[in-house]
Amino acid sequence: MRSLLIALAVLVLAAPALATPEPGDQALNDLVADYESYALGQDPIAAGREGDRAALSKLPDVSIGADTLRRSFYEEFKGRLETIDPSGLSPAAQLNRRFLAWTLDRRLKSLGFDEARMPFNSDSGFDQDMGYVASTTRIDTQGDAEAWIARLKALPRYYARSLDNARRGVKSRFTQPRATSESVLARARAAAAAPVETDPLLAPFEGANLPPEKLAELKAAATVVVRDQVRPAQRDFAAFLEKEYVPASRKALAARSLPGGEAYYPWLVADHTTTALSPDQIFALGQSEVTRIRAQMETVKAEAGFTGDLTAFIAMLRKDPRFYATSREDLLEKTALADKRMDDQLPRWFGTLPRLTFGVRPVPSEIEEGYTSARYFEGAPKQGLAGGHMVNTSHLDQRPLFEIPALSAHEAVPGHHLQIALGQELEDVPAFRRNAGVTAFTEGWGLYAERLAGEMGMYRDAYERFGALSMEMWRACRLVADTGLHWKGWTVAEAKTCFTDNTALAPLNIDVELARYVSWPGQALAYKVGQLKILDLREKAKAKLGEKFDIRRFHDAVLLAGPLPLDLLEARIDGWVASESRR
Repeated sequence: MRSLLIALAVLVLAAPALATPEPGDQALNDLVADYESYALGQDPIAAGREGDRAALSKLPDVSIGADTLRRSFYEEFKGRLETIDPSGLSPAAQLNRRFLAWTLDRRLKSLGFDEARMPFNSDSGFDQDMGYVASTTRIDTQGDAEAWIARLKALPRYYARSLDNARRGVKSRFTQPRATSESVLARARAAAAAPVETDPLLAPFEGANLPPEKLAELKAAATVVVRDQVRPAQRDFAAFLEKEYVPASRKALAARSLPGGEAYYPWLVADHTTTALSPDQIFALGQSEVTRIRAQMETVKAEAGFTGDLTAFIAMLRKDPRFYATSREDLLEKTALADKRMDDQLPRWFGTLPRLTFGVRPVPSEIEEGYTSARYFEGAPKQGLAGGHMVNTSHLDQRPLFEIPALSAHEAVPGHHLQIALGQELEDVPAFRRNAGVTAFTEGWGLYAERLAGEMGMYRDAYERFGALSMEMWRACRLVADTGLHWKGWTVAEAKTCFTDNTALAPLNIDVELARYVSWPGQALAYKVGQLKILDLREKAKAKLGEKFDIRRFHDAVLLAGPLPLDLLEARIDGWVASESRR
């Protein structure tokens, strides 16, 4: 199989950009077109971002009936795909075929586990979805405003069907742990009690490009919808959590303890990492990485001139006021400076850069309390929306400045913004690949970008270098903690030890992160596994190409096919190396 993938990648990379399609391509192209049309029809949020104006007024159907129909469609697509002989396809079509097979397989497996039964976790869920969409929605015309109001009117049904799914989880004992459920209850109560006039769902009307009188009229209509339709749905959600869900929440933390958990957690590991690694192998990898990174931390500590042990050094970093911003605006400004310093170096390291820009924005105040330190909100080129480097400006004594360069590298450039915006702008890659959620690739690239920032000279002193190592240690500890919690039956206190003993993460961040791992099993594993694969592929390429190795061309080879499962990424880079060796 590996030799077939390598041959495929060699052909893909060596073929002319406008190579003549093979006779068998038409059937595959028709199938891809049918699948994309269906998939976008099922996801009006994505369809709207792709330029479908009609989709801007809709929300997805998350009912069990819709999932049953989806299963039949995916099985039909899979059957059609299996009739297409890959040997009769062009290289590009072969890659599309393999990616579509992977996509259909993961969707069918997700439906098989009925993951819709658990529609929320500690920092995201159906109750948070529209807040995110609101933050990335622009209103430039009356039609835009009316479409947004229509989406608001669809929200109570979206809530009701999500509650039906959660009730199915209660009935089948497929629930979140009680601590997670209680935290979600707290945010649900806060949302239900918040003043309507300042609701985040009305944010798209701020700065809308409409005449003042018309804007006031449309915003007033949206406010009525939020007050009379959305708020009752939010109150129903809070009541459901309090009366039904929290009392029925599972006592054990481990996903392995769920009905079917012995199969479910290993599948989550495979899905998020796109590998065949077992939970025990992931755990061992995490322990190995912790040991390796800790040795580097000792070296950097010595470079900082600190004579105490690592524990004392970390304690000093957590308390010394020189390492913390003095105001929210100060934190945003220092983050923006880090972003621009990295922007300045990008052309030396990348042959192709995205056209889409990004901005530095504060995490909305209504969600900042339980939110991570930073995150990336993708833009929408077809809607004229820039990407967003989101910065949590609360609890300034928990946001050390020495972490900013690494966080910026991960969330903005050369990390998520660069990778995602490039993917959005690819013209010869089908939409179902451009928009694919391949966590090991996207988060692996983000963590690789943190390492790359050091090579770019972005870490100016020993403290910032230590901050980068602390960020990397954080992801190594995730491998240990996630598998410890969900496979080995650890307590939160046991999982917490790796972070407190080995990272400079602030206590609040550690607690927020652990809550996330408990409620979202498997996702945290993707970062380190993906990063290590990219680093391994780079080292192998350098060894084989010698003086012919060009870092700019390597990065283009990694990024310009969109996000790929790690086996397909490896095949692509193997093919690129073979092609480069002939240059």
